[in-house]
Amino acid sequence: GQGVDEPLSATGFRQADAAGLFLSNVKFTHVFSSDLLRAKQTAAAILGQNRFCKDLEIKYDARLRERKYGVAEGRPLADLKAMAKDAGEQCPSFTPSGGETLDEVRERARDFFEFLCQLAVELEQKEHSKPGAPGRSSGTSGEQFVFPWTNHCSEAEPSSEGGGSSVVLDANILVVSHGAYMRNWIGYFVSDLNCTLPANLTKSQLSSVSPNTGVSHFIIKLGNGNLLKPEITCVCLNQDSHL
Repeated sequence: GQGVDEPLSATGFRQADAAGLFLSNVKFTHVFSSDLLRAKQTAAAILGQNRFCKDLEIKYDARLRERKYGVAEGRPLADLKAMAKDAGEQCPSFTPSGGETLDEVRERARDFFEFLCQLAVELEQKEHSKPGAPGRSSGTSGEQFVFPWTNHCSEAEPSSEGGGSSVVLDANILVVSHGAYMRNWIGYFVSDLNCTLPANLTKSQLSSVSPNTGVSHFIIKLGNGNLLKPEITCVCLNQDSHL
C-alpha cells in the first residue's frame, strides 16, 4: 500500500539490477516513478545499468503510488483476505476501511495516462515546429530503441528489419509503479481503450499481478494528435525472463 514506505529488500535490489541489465540497451526519453521509496530505488537501479540514459531525470508522481489499503496496510495478505471473506467479497475487489476503491485507482491511472499522451503530442508538435527538422521516422540508428524481447513477443514491435531504418518514436517512456496499481491501469487499457493483446495471452495472465520488476510494453499511437482515441498495442505483459 501507500502508508508503509519501506525500502527494497536485498532481493528487491537484485531484482531491480536484473531488470536494469535486461533494459540496458533501451534508450528512454522520459522516466516516471511512483514517489514511494521502493519504486524510486527500482527506477534508480534500472537507469544505473543503462548504456544511454544514466543521467536522465526521474520524475516522481504520486498518481503512480500503489493502491491505498487503509486499515490493511502493513499487515499480511492473509489478513486482507480474511477481511474480504468476512465482508462476503472477493479479495481483489474488496476495499478495506480507509482504502481506495478500484474505480478510484483506475481514475488515477487514467489521469496519469492522459498526461503522458499530452506530453507525447506536445513533443511531436515541438519537433515539427523546428525549421528544417527531419522526419522522426527517418532515423538510421539501429540502437535508438533496442527492446530485448523482440524475438518472443508480439509482432507489433518497432523494428529496423527489412527497411534499413529504425522506427523513431516520439517518446519512449519508462514508468515504474506497483502491482495492484498496474493491474488496474492495464484493465483500463483493455476495457476502456480496447488495447490489442498478444494472441497467446490467457485470461489468467491478463488478470494476474505482475511479479516484482515484471516488464510490460505498450505501443501507443495518437493519430493526428487525437488524445481521445489512442491506439494501444500490448507487446508483452509482466515479462520476467530477467529474473
